[in-house]
Amino acid sequence: MQIALVTDSTSDIPPALRQDLGVRVVPLYVNFQGKVYKDWEEISPADIFKEVAAGADLPTTSQPSPQDFEAAFSEALEAGAEHVLTITISSKLSGTYQSALLAAEKFPGRVTVFDSLAASAGIGMMVLRAHELLGDDRPLEEVMAELERIRSDHIVRFLVATLDYLRKNGRIGGAEAFLGNLLNIKPILTVNNGVVDAAGRARGEKRALKEMVKTFKQWSAGRERVRVFYLYTGAEEAVAKMRSELNELDNVEEVYTSEIGAVIASHVGPGIFGYYAYSL
Repeated sequence: MQIALVTDSTSDIPPALRQDLGVRVVPLYVNFQGKVYKDWEEISPADIFKEVAAGADLPTTSQPSPQDFEAAFSEALEAGAEHVLTITISSKLSGTYQSALLAAEKFPGRVTVFDSLAASAGIGMMVLRAHELLGDDRPLEEVMAELERIRSDHIVRFLVATLDYLRKNGRIGGAEAFLGNLLNIKPILTVNNGVVDAAGRARGEKRALKEMVKTFKQWSAGRERVRVFYLYTGAEEAVAKMRSELNELDNVEEVYTSEIGAVIASHVGPGIFGYYAYSL
């Protein structure tokens, strides 16, 4: 059975790669300074950070409509696919999953929607794994079982340079953000059961990076083969240093390093870097 893959723009898969894979991407939206932009297509994180630094209000984001997904599903099926597998951002972070489910009702038995319970490279790693298995003509049931395994057994850590975006988005309190910025406390974050959660903290970026590397090494020890996906925006040196330390591990395979899109950037701010990884 020929199965097409559809995801949303918060998967942050590098554009050239997703084009090579033939993965259809449904964009989320960024509402900024009175205009609405398509994520990855019409606005970049740099556009947002520049204007916010100059005094603009933080952007808001919104999910694709069911009609947006319906158009992507129709296109895939009309192009010859017998079935569509859709992998979306965590349903606990966005209504995107629900939009995809509503759209799937228009195609009974022909569309499967999977809630990644992840964001950014966490979605991307599942999309690429699904593509790999489908390319080997694995049945949909086997692909779904593998996606569920990865969803329940992976690691994610990321660091943000400023707490201001998280505070304004309601992720942390104002006092905590003030003290964190004042004392140069860096929160090490994760995605736990589909929501952003604290995984630790360190004073200064160097100590935080050291802690993230230590955590990865502990998690990966004893695993035969680990695939890692790096994410960042405005933190090229930090992500490069992290890559150099983790990629030297004998059991680690880097799949890609990608900048995050404008939707994810709107919620975490500039200077983010981190990783998602799963084992085979």
